[in-house]
Amino acid sequence: MSLLQVERPEPAIAVVTLDRPERRNALSVALRDELVEVLGELAGDDERKVVVITGRGPVFCSGFDLREFEQAMDDEAFAEALWASSDRYHRAMASFPLVTVAALNGPAVAGGFDLAVLCDLRVAATTTTFSHPEHAFGDVVYRPLADLVGGAVARDLCLTGRIMDAGEALDRGLVRAVVEPDAVLATALDVARAVAVAPRDTLLRTKAKAVARAGTLTIDGTLDL
Repeated sequence: MSLLQVERPEPAIAVVTLDRPERRNALSVALRDELVEVLGELAGDDERKVVVITGRGPVFCSGFDLREFEQAMDDEAFAEALWASSDRYHRAMASFPLVTVAALNGPAVAGGFDLAVLCDLRVAATTTTFSHPEHAFGDVVYRPLADLVGGAVARDLCLTGRIMDAGEALDRGLVRAVVEPDAVLATALDVARAVAVAPRDTLLRTKAKAVARAGTLTIDGTLDL
């Protein structure tokens, strides 16, 4: 059973929906691997220019599935598979050549926060919050966030785990709009249409410049980001 829903509402635009609402759209190994596969397919589609990423239900994404980390503590083979999947996923997101717009339908927590900042543009619901609670027990992905909001804000969020609400995210430039939850996807699609006016090769070149400037592709593994 698919953990993602992929729709193509317009020739230049695709919408990818994380579809594990019962687990707050947690990024399991299976979901990450499916997302890597879907991103590869979309990148190879010459019609596509923009991909909107959103979540099913009231939460955008709660991060990596912590039950799998518990399993990995007692299963060395699964632990290796978990981190290999994580590395593939982060590299696929960081290097994805098309423009991505996050339609943040609710909280973006831990790895869900990372997913949001690995997108190029973000539209947030009024219910959206951003936080890194995993700072209390593990490594936090730092570089993509720092690229967007600067080192001072990124260090504050990554070292304290404090919660940033949608209003502050707008003030910091992390999101470009804050709207009511039922308007998030429509607003993100409007943003995608504005992007898609440009020729595809121009967008590819501009995105490549942004990726190179961010420096994320110089990092080998998840824990080094």
